Amino acid sequence: MINNHKNIFLILIFLCSAGFIFFRYALIPKYLAVDEVEFTKLALSLEGKPYTPYSTLATGHSTLYFYLLLLSLKLFGISPFALRFVSAISGILCGLLFFGILQLIFKNKHISFLGSFVLITSRWFINFARFSFEPTFLLFLELSGIYFLLRYLRDKKIYELIISSIFAGLVYNSYTPGRIFFFLSLFFLIYIFRQKKYFLKVILYFLLPFLIIVTPLQTYLFTHEDIRVNQLFFPSNPRLSIQQKTDFFTQNITKTVGMFIAKGDPNGKHNYPYKPALNPLLGIFSIAGLLIAIKSLYEFKNVFFLGYLIISLIPTLLVYPWENPSMLRTYTVLPSIAYFSILPFITVIRSKFSKKTLLLFTMLVLIVMSTLYELRTYFFYQADVFNQSFEIKKPLQYVINCPNVIECKD
Repeated sequence: MINNHKNIFLILIFLCSAGFIFFRYALIPKYLAVDEVEFTKLALSLEGKPYTPYSTLATGHSTLYFYLLLLSLKLFGISPFALRFVSAISGILCGLLFFGILQLIFKNKHISFLGSFVLITSRWFINFARFSFEPTFLLFLELSGIYFLLRYLRDKKIYELIISSIFAGLVYNSYTPGRIFFFLSLFFLIYIFRQKKYFLKVILYFLLPFLIIVTPLQTYLFTHEDIRVNQLFFPSNPRLSIQQKTDFFTQNITKTVGMFIAKGDPNGKHNYPYKPALNPLLGIFSIAGLLIAIKSLYEFKNVFFLGYLIISLIPTLLVYPWENPSMLRTYTVLPSIAYFSILPFITVIRSKFSKKTLLLFTMLVLIVMSTLYELRTYFFYQADVFNQSFEIKKPLQYVINCPNVIECKD
């Protein structure tokens, strides 16, 4: 009976996430972004060639994601649907994986469903799952790594640790901000097993598969520059003084924190311009949960998601300030936000408050209101912005043959 209930919740998550991602899929966004056309060119350039871990096309990218794009384009033809399909499927899988992660943590299917529902109904989440940018696939890989890491911590089965390591390596080969993700898993493995006799065995079982998977890309990067990193990573700029670098870092912290509750990402592809990433209700729940987590740092799960939050934010804090705020580079903070948002529910459930049933019902109503607010913002308001933000109005099959995509956009 318990497994049946769990399966019902998984089916509901699948249906909800698929519904939100594929609703009016061909119309929102209706047109293409310049980057999406460049991504198509990059993916098609990989066909018929020996494996290459990095391409200099489209401002430079590691190629894991683009091999999947190539597969999709070969299966479905050169079309916006094929181009965006990998992100869409990744988004659906993210919701299911996050449910599994919360089940391992809380062992409560209702709380797990609520946290997953908060994740998949965020307009921030829905937005990037509907077109072909890389972060949704990155999030899928990270959640997969976390899921198997938590499985290993529960079961102590080596194969689960190895699978987690493999996903950490795939993350490294994916979207650039994910290259530091493996430190999250490595830190907690060191912290948990540091006093165990088999400590070195655990670390080696994690590091060896990871190093094998990242070696082709890292070997390339040892002898070639990473174009995008060199363009954006201000700490490596020798012309900047220590004071300037400190000022840039401070500006980035201010802009990134403000992005959540004050002044959001101005890019119309990422966000309804300047709208805070979190609506007021979700902001209150997540801030309350963050404070609860900080107060309860003795609980592993709170420390873990605080660490995940920090790892997700570090890359955007190290790029030039005019690149911020960015809901693209910070996309993987979403599981932490969803986690913090359900901590107030956990606190009320554990309390001895005499009217906690009424309070929980009120909180659920607020979550529903938050969800409706998110969906309304995305499908009614942000959708209108896309008509200007997505510049390419001609068919994908036509524009991929244009030497200069911008000149072919109308």
